Amino acid sequence: MGISSVLYPLYERRLTRAIRKGGSVPRHVGVILDGNRRWARQAGASTATGHQKGADKITEVLEWSAESGVEVVTLWMLSTDNLSRDPGELTALLDIICSAVETLAADGRWRLQHVGDASLLPPDAAARIARAVASTASAGYLHVNVAVGYGGRHEIADAVRAYLRSEAASGASLEQVASSLSVETIAEHLYTKGQPDPDLVIRTSGEQRLGGFLLWQSAHSEFYFCEAYWPDFRHVDFLRALRDYAQRERRLGR
Repeated sequence: MGISSVLYPLYERRLTRAIRKGGSVPRHVGVILDGNRRWARQAGASTATGHQKGADKITEVLEWSAESGVEVVTLWMLSTDNLSRDPGELTALLDIICSAVETLAADGRWRLQHVGDASLLPPDAAARIARAVASTASAGYLHVNVAVGYGGRHEIADAVRAYLRSEAASGASLEQVASSLSVETIAEHLYTKGQPDPDLVIRTSGEQRLGGFLLWQSAHSEFYFCEAYWPDFRHVDFLRALRDYAQRERRLGR
């Protein structure tokens, strides 16, 4: 038996104790699933293999989240910027994403919600995601937002448009619309309306930026950047993120 196989469980337990001692677990965790392509290059594998390895990691992370008491997880699986990738890579990536969402739906434990602009996706991909999401309406173990075709600026623009359309439909004048526009009215039209904002945002692969992820909702989020590529993200990496969160003093802008 190797040293690592002995020490790893001990370290996991140590991290778990530290999290419990901190007494604070995030209700909503956002995850930027980054590093699939770099993992593939490092492994000498195809890009599609890297994306598939990343998709295979998702259920594990949801299980860790549920075990820790997290209520909502948002997974950024495809950005609006990703839609401009090479058509061949994008087609393969969308098929992997759709299959991953269908697998999550078939699991029966996760209540899925699509966050993003379905109109930006190929019709067949949008339909596959919509069917998978609809099939989980009665699930209640953990709420999982699958962010596919998602961009933070795009979401805010969508929210403003939705608000303007609702006000126009009610017969409000431009002056009335302008005077009633507020932080609260925009928040009511976001993709994640009714959900708690993310307390913790995790990004893998060592990149230290949001890249447009939940721009509005993450105003008071804590951020954790992990060096591991997404396919290599381990339970101890997840626990380290929770421990780091539990040890921080959250000021929430005050």
